[in-house]
Amino acid sequence: MKETVTYQEDKFTKARNLMVRVQIIDRGITDPLVLNAMKNVPRHLFVPQEYVSEAYEDGPLPIGYGQTISQPYIVAYMTEVADPDSTKKALEIGTGSGYQAAVLAEIVNKVYTIEIVPELAKEAAERLEKLGYRNVKVKYGDGYAGWKEYAPFDIIIITAAAEQIPQPLIDQLAENGKLVIPIGYANAVQELMLLEKKKGSITKTRLLSVRFVPFRHS
Repeated sequence: MKETVTYQEDKFTKARNLMVRVQIIDRGITDPLVLNAMKNVPRHLFVPQEYVSEAYEDGPLPIGYGQTISQPYIVAYMTEVADPDSTKKALEIGTGSGYQAAVLAEIVNKVYTIEIVPELAKEAAERLEKLGYRNVKVKYGDGYAGWKEYAPFDIIIITAAAEQIPQPLIDQLAENGKLVIPIGYANAVQELMLLEKKKGSITKTRLLSVRFVPFRHS
């Protein structure tokens, strides 16, 4: 049994390193903190059992309840754009299986993440706890309102496409903070946007075209 586990882990480690080299480094991601996080987080443990063999392929995967785990490159790209480091506090909207939260947790001081699907919120909280991510706090609820109790946040990442940027999230962004969000309609090409707050003013930058599941708001 021990040999099987060792072989499996070795296989997944090789697949993860290949993913980082081919899908992420070769596409221009350079931040060593992000690259190390992508190498460290076992993506195969964040997908349903039937998709484990596809965990390190170049694309999103279904995780149930109409939701997906994002393409590895997009996770790395959004993380790098947010400019994380060990001094920062992050808010994620759309926990899903917990993968993006885990990647952030490898780098930042604290991650707060909100999921509107109760089953996913429960599963993600249990998964992250089991994997030892003690610096992640998961909440079931509507992410539109953010998490005022722990605001302001240096980083806010939204992993679902909204038709407009929720004002509470802008309000909860710290000075010099960065917010990354896909903007657009469901079942259409969306624009990934970067918002930065400086001296109380917001600047917006268009980054690239993406496809995300829609932002659910109760």
